[in-house]
Amino acid sequence: MEEFFEKMNLEEKQLSSAKVFDGRLLQVYKDNIELPNGAKTTREYIKHVGAVAVVAIDDNNRIVMETQYRYPFGRTMLEIPAGKLDGPNEDPLEAAKRELEEETGIKASEYRYLGPLYPTVAYSSETIHLYWAKGLKFGERHLDEDESINVRMMDFEEVVKMVLDGRIGDSKTQAAVLKVKLLK
Repeated sequence: MEEFFEKMNLEEKQLSSAKVFDGRLLQVYKDNIELPNGAKTTREYIKHVGAVAVVAIDDNNRIVMETQYRYPFGRTMLEIPAGKLDGPNEDPLEAAKRELEEETGIKASEYRYLGPLYPTVAYSSETIHLYWAKGLKFGERHLDEDESINVRMMDFEEVVKMVLDGRIGDSKTQAAVLKVKLLK
């Protein structure tokens, strides 16, 4: 049974908005807002076009994993294949198919939508659409000019253990792998 200690209006009202940075990947905004209690403050946030991520599992229960250098952390990360949408109107399923093939050379015959992931709700509008792909066929990959990615097949259960013991910290990988584990 759902129970509230108190139930109040939580909506914040935008009074003004200013784009303070316009980049290739994201835009940063600073808005003046009014809180539900009438107080005024600011919100700084990032608008992001969105992304997709794919848990691709073969008939031997192996998952496709990638290692790539993540500049903000200064190290390589182990992740599932993923990439940003080409625009706000791109179909996420088509983007998932494109990214999986570009980064790994794999085409899948079956895709299951696992839902959206909002990785940083406090300061970004990014939505990552999660997919589970099966029926894998391996071919040539076609990396973008700015991508350097190592691809490998790993035992799915080992990847689950790596998520649970903290060796995989990437949020999209954690969420998607654990969803598939629960749905299998």
